[in-house]
Amino acid sequence: MTYTPSFSRQTPLASIHPSQRAPTPWRCLSLLVGATLLHSGLSWSQALPVASPESVGMSTQRLEKISAAMQTEIEQKRLPGAVVMVARKGKLVYSKAFGGLNNDTNAPAQTDSVFRIYSMTKPMVSVALMMLVEDGKVQLTDPVSKYLPSFKQPMVSVATHDPLYNGVSFKLVPAHKEPTLQDLLRHTSGLAYGELTKNTLVKQAYTEAGIYSTARDFDARNLSGADMAERLGKAPLAQQPGTVWEYSLSVDVQGRIIEAVTGQRLNDVMQERLFKPLKMNDTAFDVPAAKKARLAEPFAIDPLTNLPNKLIDVSQPPGNDSGGAGGVSTAPDYLRFCQALLNGGQLDGVRILSRSTVQLMTADHLGQTIATPVSPGQLLLGAPGYTFGLGFLVRQADGIAGVHGNAGEFMWAGYGGTYFWADPKDQICAVYMTQAPSPLRAHYRRMLKALVAQALVD
Repeated sequence: MTYTPSFSRQTPLASIHPSQRAPTPWRCLSLLVGATLLHSGLSWSQALPVASPESVGMSTQRLEKISAAMQTEIEQKRLPGAVVMVARKGKLVYSKAFGGLNNDTNAPAQTDSVFRIYSMTKPMVSVALMMLVEDGKVQLTDPVSKYLPSFKQPMVSVATHDPLYNGVSFKLVPAHKEPTLQDLLRHTSGLAYGELTKNTLVKQAYTEAGIYSTARDFDARNLSGADMAERLGKAPLAQQPGTVWEYSLSVDVQGRIIEAVTGQRLNDVMQERLFKPLKMNDTAFDVPAAKKARLAEPFAIDPLTNLPNKLIDVSQPPGNDSGGAGGVSTAPDYLRFCQALLNGGQLDGVRILSRSTVQLMTADHLGQTIATPVSPGQLLLGAPGYTFGLGFLVRQADGIAGVHGNAGEFMWAGYGGTYFWADPKDQICAVYMTQAPSPLRAHYRRMLKALVAQALVD
């Protein structure tokens, strides 16, 4: 039987053990992919081993539904370009690029294109913080102020009902307790995002501090790390710490703690402890000039909202490495990160975390006592049935959520349109990269979940 692989011509992920005997067409493809690797300047060490979908319980024909669906989105100009990669049982079974890389140059997207991953930076930074937990340098129960003194004795902006005008006003009250590192990891710190909060005192404080601006969403990288931590610590909290799940700048603060503990800049720590060990050679907090031609760009105008797309400038090192929204990466790099987590914290003989720490991070950390006015699943997928761990959205049961998946799977996504998930039961890692900060982001996440799930045949 001849195997026709689900790979685009430019796929940079390929690795076949010499002992594997394969049909002649497959050997030809291997040589072609290897030549592409050398041409693109990528190393073989970046690859996950390639396998036919059928050898790991998936269908080549059914995986091609991903190609058809993505090509439709490109042709109808709802997406500028995209890359999708799927691995099962540690083997790469699908890797394709679609559409364009840059509207100005008309260059096609490639599977090694570089994307602004925004909030998909968060899981990586949370892993780095947990490395410090494993080193015995920090503990999850430590108050944030132990490392960042400006967070000591915080005030909280609480809503009060105004009966005279039947409206809501806000007033400051002392926090019942200080936020902890666990609160930062699970988004119960009381921090917020200026782009999302309805708390007027918090939004005002973030604006005056230069942490929030209407000029560009999710971009506070102009400040130094020290200035950002100092100003954010003095702003009021939006919730009492440890009481409400609210998506926030918590991971940016994680980054500042990592810097305070290590005495190094966040990017340097991440390169040393995570990116280089996992051979994530294109992951960083800016894109050097030599890689600029590989950087994906969005449509100038969003086709759904008709509003300008204003993504962060990653052409220069930022004032601070934003642990919450400042990373850049590629689909191959992020797939390796995903696979390392799915493997219990190790990949290719390199261990970044213990199995027990990965288990802790992907467990439920909200329980029954943390309020979720906007649930994590609703925020990411528009669906119930999910909780939050230490850096990840975590599925609680096979049912409830109107999305394919299994209990225990974990995931997150980014404002620019990127998305990944890891499913321990089905042993799947999948990465979706695009630059489309559109209201359709959750639609594409659900669509890809369904398209990958339907390709399972074992």
